[in-house]
Order: sequence, then structure tokens, then C-alpha cells
Amino acid sequence: NQTFRIEKYGGYSRSNDCSTLSKSIALFDSLLENQREDWATIWETSDIVIEGDEKAQQSIRFNIFQLNQTYSGKYAHLNIGPKGFTGEKYGGSTYWDTEAYCLPFYMATKGAEVARNLLMYRYNQLDKAIENAQKLGFTGGAALYPMVTMNGEECHNEWEITFEEIHRNGAIAFAIYNYTRYTGDESYLKEYGIKVLIAIARFWAQRVSFSAEKQKYVILGVTGPNEYENNINNNFYTNYLASWCLRYAAEQVTTLQKENITKEETQQWLHIAQNIYLPYSEKYGVYLQQDGFLDKDLKPVSAIPAEERPLNQHWSWDRILRSPYIKQADTLQGFYFFEDHFTKEELQKHYEFYEPFTVHESSLSPCVHSVLASALGKTDEAYTLYLRTARLDLDDYNKEVHEGLHITSMAGTWLSIVEGFAGMRVKNGKLTFTPRLPKHWKSLSFKVIFQGETKEIKL
Repeated sequence: NQTFRIEKYGGYSRSNDCSTLSKSIALFDSLLENQREDWATIWETSDIVIEGDEKAQQSIRFNIFQLNQTYSGKYAHLNIGPKGFTGEKYGGSTYWDTEAYCLPFYMATKGAEVARNLLMYRYNQLDKAIENAQKLGFTGGAALYPMVTMNGEECHNEWEITFEEIHRNGAIAFAIYNYTRYTGDESYLKEYGIKVLIAIARFWAQRVSFSAEKQKYVILGVTGPNEYENNINNNFYTNYLASWCLRYAAEQVTTLQKENITKEETQQWLHIAQNIYLPYSEKYGVYLQQDGFLDKDLKPVSAIPAEERPLNQHWSWDRILRSPYIKQADTLQGFYFFEDHFTKEELQKHYEFYEPFTVHESSLSPCVHSVLASALGKTDEAYTLYLRTARLDLDDYNKEVHEGLHITSMAGTWLSIVEGFAGMRVKNGKLTFTPRLPKHWKSLSFKVIFQGETKEIKL
């Protein structure tokens, strides 16, 4: 019945001097005060305050804390792993999650310098991306960024991901566009980003095939964001993203007057972009996720017995591939990135067609759907999806928290609130808001750093 106390000290050091830890112990009180001050500074711009909903408040703060624990943004040779430092799954490697989901959070809460470091990480690995493409037969400086990496080399070992999930190239190009429009900083694009865009455009220009039957350019043998589909043809998201990348690269080459690119090459990029095939169903009035999607047995997720979920733990891979079920936003990922390219009616039609087939068995899925549901005024649905992504680890929805936290999807919870419920967008160089708060929230407040200025928003 005696109580005793153990104090355990641990730390990281870049030095081989083993006396560093003992010095740190002696300085514990001052280090603790430094820690408090640093975190106070972090929370000053990254906190989100929700009145009237403890579950929502607790979860977003938990996620913001973990994101800041994972990445400080000081060094361009470091990046973000899907599990951060909380688990060994994925080996700490970098995925397209960084550009598609994490960049907006760090850009808005830490500022342009941190976001620029995330972009510099990819620029610094451009030579490796060109090497990766060369191994697959691409020439002329075409680049294929790896699906999984630490040093720029491809570290994934599944062919349907490594060679076919090429949409990651587009996410990297979109991040350059997103950074430039949000921060107003064009220096990265001029000095570094344009080289990345040119290399990515050269990849897409060689990756397409011309279909004599369709009289269109097609992209064959791909895997889209929905990894429950492998080796399919003409994935809408991949094709649309490739078309956009070619246009954007051509525009920037022309604007920046790059002399090492011929007019003939950029004209070819634009010709391909204007003639890329996008599968479409006249019957349903929607773009099809890929060729042959309508050949599937189109039963909604609600038809799956609860005891058979998640599918990847209960169904054979063969059965999953033949099903219509979607792991995460795929066609809808395109509508999320390029919302302004489509009407609200088109968004609604596509959301209501694809969401019933979506099993949300990727942690990256609910946040995109939550943002889109908010944009459509489906606030109750958006809130349910928000809680699913925000409390994924706190409530251990998938019974896998022992493998580590879902760090990159935590950035998606921030998107669900700031872009979803607050409706923040950048239009014509300015911030706009279309708020649709859950009815039981009394208020929502947060700060964003936009084009060098910290702005406080209260709804």
C-alpha cells in the first residue's frame, strides 16, 4: 500500500554528445516554459472555437494538436507521414495526402513560408521524379512523382498503386496553383514551380493515347483515388486532372515566357487538354467514374449487411473489384478541387449519384464529402460526416488506433469546418464565406493567415 513515483525523461538530439539529455534535465523548468510559450503561439493562429458542441470542439482541437505535433514547417527536406510519429504503418513516408489535404491547413494557420517548404520538398526531388518516369519509358524530362517516398524514389511495392495511381502528379500541380492563389506569392511559381509543372505536363502528354474510335485522347490502365478499382480505363478524375494540368502548365509557360519550351510543345499540350475523353452517362446525366462503371450491379451501400463491413476485412479482393463500391471520393474529388468548373446543379447530381455507393473506408473520404454536402446545404449530413472524420481516432471508429493516428485525414477535419461549415473560398484574389453552421452550434470562430494578414472570423 505504498505509492512511489517515477519520472521518465526522453528527448531527441542531432548531436552525438550524450551529455545533451542530462543538460536538458537540469534545464527542465526553462524548457517547459519554452514549450508553453511555443504552444501559445501555435494556438494563437490555429485554434478553432465552437460554442454549443463539446464533441465537435474536443475533436477539432485534438486534431489540430496532432497536426502541429507532426510538422513544424521549419525544414524543406521533411514532410508529413499519414501516421506522423504515432505508429509504424506506412513507414513514415509521404503520400499525395500532403498536397491534397494537408497544405491548406498549414498554409492558413502557419503562413506562406511553411507551405512553401512543403512545395520545395517536391521541387528538391524533381530529378528523382524524372528518373522514376524514365524507368517507365518516359523521355524528355517528363516526371512522375512517387506515390510513396522519403527521398524522391518510389517506395511503394504494389504495382496497381506504383504504376497506375498517377493522379498524384496532378495533386502536386494543383498544390502549386492553390498556394499561389491563396498566398498571393508568385515567386515560388516563377523560380521553382514552373519547372515542376513543365515536367508533369510532359508526363501527361506522353501518358495519353489517341483513340481512333473515339477521336479523343484516352488514359488507359489506371487506378483512381478509389482503390477499390484497379487497372481501369478513363478514370474521370485522372483524365480531368490531366487536362487541367496541361492547360495550367501551358498558361504559366506563356505568362512567364519560358524560352526553353517551344510554342509547338505548349500548343500540343492544349490540343490534348481540349480533346481528352471524359466518360459520361446521358441516362443519369453524370460523368462516369470510369469506363464500364454502369456494367456493375448498382446496389447502394445500404444493401450491404453491417456484419460484412469494412469490405476489405470481409470480402475477397476479386469481389470488391467487381462491386460498385467506392473507397473514397473519386469523381467527387474532382468536383472538390474544381468546384468553380461546374454548376451547383451538376454538383448535386453527382453527389447524389456517387455518395450512396461510397463506403468511406478511407480516412480521407468523409471530409471531402462533408465539404461538398455543406456546399449543397445538406448540413445535417455534413455534420455526421464531420464527426466521422474528426472523431475517427478519439472514438476508434475503425478499431485500428493501435496502428497509429490518421494524421493526414486530421487536416481534412479542418477543411470540413473552414471550407465546409464556414464556406471559405478564394475568389478573384479575395476570401469569401458562405456559412452553413449546424443548427445546434451557437458560434464558430477561427483565424486564417491570408496573403500575409491574419484575419479573425466569427460566425
